[in-house]
Amino acid sequence: MPSGESVRGGSGVMTTEFVTSKDGTRIAFDRTGEGPPVILVAGATANRSFPNPLSALLVPNFTVFNYDRRGRNESGDTPPFAVEREIEDIEALIEEAGGSAYAYGISSGAVVALEAAASGLAITKLALYEAPLILDGSRPPVPADYVRQLQESVSSGHPGDAVEIFMTKAVGIPAEFVAGMRSQPMWPALEAVAHTIAYDGAFMEGLMFGKPIPPERAKRWASISVPTLVIDGGASEPFMHGGAEALAKVLPNARRDTLDGQTHDVNPEVLAPVLVEFFKA
Repeated sequence: MPSGESVRGGSGVMTTEFVTSKDGTRIAFDRTGEGPPVILVAGATANRSFPNPLSALLVPNFTVFNYDRRGRNESGDTPPFAVEREIEDIEALIEEAGGSAYAYGISSGAVVALEAAASGLAITKLALYEAPLILDGSRPPVPADYVRQLQESVSSGHPGDAVEIFMTKAVGIPAEFVAGMRSQPMWPALEAVAHTIAYDGAFMEGLMFGKPIPPERAKRWASISVPTLVIDGGASEPFMHGGAEALAKVLPNARRDTLDGQTHDVNPEVLAPVLVEFFKA
């Protein structure tokens, strides 16, 4: 296969597949279902090893591509990092999907999907759930040197500190709660992908400082002409609503949908029907 390789179990059941990105990095993914392809773009720290009930709920209507973003789980990671490399990863997946695809991004993955669409990839519809844009004073902004703090923590051999910086300064979890999380079974898995948190930070550069969307980014996103659904949760923090409103205004072919009672940890049973209706329309 010119775009990559597939790995199948002895029974012929698809297990892990790979595509090769432009820089030679192998990107792991699962392909399930039949119908128009939908690529799921995860937010910070998430990967295919996490339960993903949304994928199963979309499978009756679509071919779902659930992939490990570079540096996570089974995907490779070729230095140096640049946001263009992650866009090329999505491009390789789109080629594998047949040349065009829908895309759904959640949290910082929504901004990754936005940048992929703005780069001219063949994304025919775009759905975004709560891109974490901090554009007002309703919550503290991240530090100006947020990405540098993440990078220095990892390079100095303290990946757990990078995870803590992300959780306290970006997510907003109180430090005392994060201290308790360090002894939990899931902490080593977070440390294993700590270096990739700075990748998300690079995509979010300028978007979490309590100021409006930077003009150059707004202009870039305004070039996205495909139908776009901007979704937020009705029970989410106020800054999420402000970010969704601003994003819907910037995108020329967008509509906004607020899901009653939902937070950033959206219920897939609530989200899936909204995505199905949008993508099938």
